[in-house]
Amino acid sequence: MTHRMEYPRPQLVRDAWLNLNGAWQFEFDDKNVGAAQRWFDPSENFSQTIQVPFAFQTPASGIHDTSFHDYVWYKRNFTLEPGWYKQRVVLHFGAVDYRAWVYVNGHYIGMHEGGHTPFSFDITHALTGQEEQVTVHVEDPSQDETIPRGKQFWVEKPDSIWYTRTTGIWQTVWLEAVNPVYIHQVKFEPDVDRGSIGIEVESEGYGSEELDVDIRISFQGVPVIQDRVRLLQPITRRTVDLFGLKIFRTNFHNAGWTWTPETPNLFDVEMKLYDHGVEVDGIQSYFGMRKVHTENGMVYLNNKPYYQKLVLDQGYWQEGLLTAPTDEHLKQDIELAKELGFNGCRKHQKVEDPRFLYWADRIGFLVWGECAASPSYNSDAVARLTKEWIEIIDRDFNHPSIVAWVPLNESWGIPMVKSNKQQQYHSLAMYSLIHSLDDTRLVISNDGWEMTQTDICAVHNYQHGRADEPDKYEEFKRILSTKETMLASKPSARSVYADGYEHRGEPILLTEFGGISYKAGADDGWGYTSAQSSEDLVLEYARIMKAIYASKIIYGYCYTQLTDVEQEINGLLAYDRTPKCDTALIKEINNQWHLRTI
Repeated sequence: MTHRMEYPRPQLVRDAWLNLNGAWQFEFDDKNVGAAQRWFDPSENFSQTIQVPFAFQTPASGIHDTSFHDYVWYKRNFTLEPGWYKQRVVLHFGAVDYRAWVYVNGHYIGMHEGGHTPFSFDITHALTGQEEQVTVHVEDPSQDETIPRGKQFWVEKPDSIWYTRTTGIWQTVWLEAVNPVYIHQVKFEPDVDRGSIGIEVESEGYGSEELDVDIRISFQGVPVIQDRVRLLQPITRRTVDLFGLKIFRTNFHNAGWTWTPETPNLFDVEMKLYDHGVEVDGIQSYFGMRKVHTENGMVYLNNKPYYQKLVLDQGYWQEGLLTAPTDEHLKQDIELAKELGFNGCRKHQKVEDPRFLYWADRIGFLVWGECAASPSYNSDAVARLTKEWIEIIDRDFNHPSIVAWVPLNESWGIPMVKSNKQQQYHSLAMYSLIHSLDDTRLVISNDGWEMTQTDICAVHNYQHGRADEPDKYEEFKRILSTKETMLASKPSARSVYADGYEHRGEPILLTEFGGISYKAGADDGWGYTSAQSSEDLVLEYARIMKAIYASKIIYGYCYTQLTDVEQEINGLLAYDRTPKCDTALIKEINNQWHLRTI
């Protein structure tokens, strides 16, 4: 059994860390009596074993129970090297769905709500210096439709576009040792136009009058910048000119120093923290010089028009559902998508593991970041989605691969947004909130239809029909032919814009279409259209893409989808990532976009 032992936080790497993945004690608590009966006491033992970080619903967990269990408990013993007790010890969770209460050696440490973002606690005060124990109590309301659940179905058996749930720990659990004063967070904000990088350093345990950080930036092993900054407050901002005397402006753009999917250039960063001249902390990080904006109805990457060829990626695996079996599986999905001729993905209804974003940064792959939606609308749903988005952007701000945020999808959680002012305000609020936290990326207010204010007009349309339905195909081509017909279309009988809102010149992209189902020998499963063989799948794909590339008003697309997921068999790859057809033929079709003028 592989336990996901790779470093879990690639944007801020520190040497002293301990992975807690692997075998944990586990117990269902269907009557929710564990807290009252003090299951967090060190003397309590649980009856089952689970492989963390895989949810109990998955085969990889060793339990594979897909029935409802809303309350579960985890417990694991661990030992620390003696040197750790001379420092602060921080316990990290990559993600736990949905609420988690954490205990160490029987002492309550804290709780976190939200199933998709990381959290951590300083547990130094609870350590004994002997064998230590961590206990986690989780609540995941299976049928609550006001929590951000995305594709996790609130009925026991998956159906249609809804999949098996993920409960509890589903990303890496780990420990790190830090000095009482240490680098808590680093934020990079590139300015391609000026050739500079904005650096924000946040220190934890700040209090010294002589706290300095040494910043060293290199590119492909060549030193570029070395700077030493006095930290006069807990959060210090610094702007560094990367050109200096070594990198000239002409070379910066012409010699390939910027980040793109074709040239994923990254700058490596090493930071060391000094307290009264003594080194107390050191971290490694990286950033990419990348700019995205819209102009003249097109998306620009580093001030050049860029045609996005995205694929919808649900991020599910047979063995682990939301959790990739290994780090290599995350990397492989990007490599397979690029082999198919895509230059990015829309990560659909999921906040993906940071390791996926790390590989997207390294390999060169655009990502539209999206969060799981709540099916229903009320004030609790608003608060929960808002909280998750604040934490998402805090975690992922530095990744150059992310070029857009998608806070809402197909009016999920805002079913009356077309005419309901309150739900429209929620759409506007999410759009404005994200821009207030991150002004370096595009924000799509409601991907699919019924948009309010948005940076991209993102439309879904699966009405291209089969090859034996020429009338549907001709209507599909007609809709894509002019801006007027596109904006007047009714995808899934919905208006493109909500009442009171209209297109204001933003780029128009077709962000869901296709969904061609094919599975050799399959007598069940579904898709939006169908193919009868591998050869037929390629022909159908080519037929639909011909209509896309004939359009003069679409400046990018997102095809549904990369892989099959459970009962959905409309992926270009099977659920186990086996290609359903010759990937080179799909890539050849995708590359035909070069024939059009943008």
